Amino acid sequence: MAEAGDTRPARRVVPNGSATVTAVGWPALGLAVAIGTWWLVTSAFPLLHPAVLPPPAEVLTAFQAKSAELLGGLATTTLETVAGFLISAVAGVLIGLLLAASRAAERMFSPLLVAINAVPKIALGPLLVVSLGWGQRPILTMVFLLSFFPIVLSTTTGLTTTPAELAELARSLDASRWQTFRKVRFPAALPHVFVGLKVAMPLAAIGAVIGEFQAGEGGLGYQIVQYSGIADSATAWAAITLLATMSVALYTALVLVERLALPWVRETTSER
Repeated sequence: MAEAGDTRPARRVVPNGSATVTAVGWPALGLAVAIGTWWLVTSAFPLLHPAVLPPPAEVLTAFQAKSAELLGGLATTTLETVAGFLISAVAGVLIGLLLAASRAAERMFSPLLVAINAVPKIALGPLLVVSLGWGQRPILTMVFLLSFFPIVLSTTTGLTTTPAELAELARSLDASRWQTFRKVRFPAALPHVFVGLKVAMPLAAIGAVIGEFQAGEGGLGYQIVQYSGIADSATAWAAITLLATMSVALYTALVLVERLALPWVRETTSER
């Protein structure tokens, strides 16, 4: 019960069952709408040629016929995406720490990082194959090139925008530079870091597929190219659907990690 004179808005309490329905129900409804629209434009009112977008039933049949091969490709692409993302996360946070710690380093290297990020990565694919050969190395390099920049940017932004009241509190307590970083600056930057990680996760999946287009010997990207080349668009779309499912699953897992690692964020920010 709120005390007299307390003007703070009451916090809305959502029952656990209702929260579960909200978390599961709305995505399920969105998926149903997407599949229904897909069926409408390919079956009920065929606006697209099956070679461009096959009906959902054909894609499902193709998946059932080649499920073992497609699931094997899913495992390969998932491993490449996660491995490349983890490399990007570690390197991106470390580079962000360096840029935030030294204004000279930020002025020296920020333009270079922006230039690297601006280069169309697909143009680098053939060069990566020539220099690194076929297989995992060029694919992981492509994942890194696509996904590290948002992590660097978000880490640098978070570490250089510490709330003034927290920084003043640390100074008033005579905290050392390391104590201020460990207790104040880095925890305050973590929400920004996770924003960069969530932006980078889908980019990592895109990087894995581009790498497989150029240098893959397996994986969903390789299968998309192979089946598109023999005009088996239903199987190619089955691989694309698996790729989209993988990306959503990895992104959702990252959101769950954020909620577990930063429980105070939801308690200290307003709800929509």
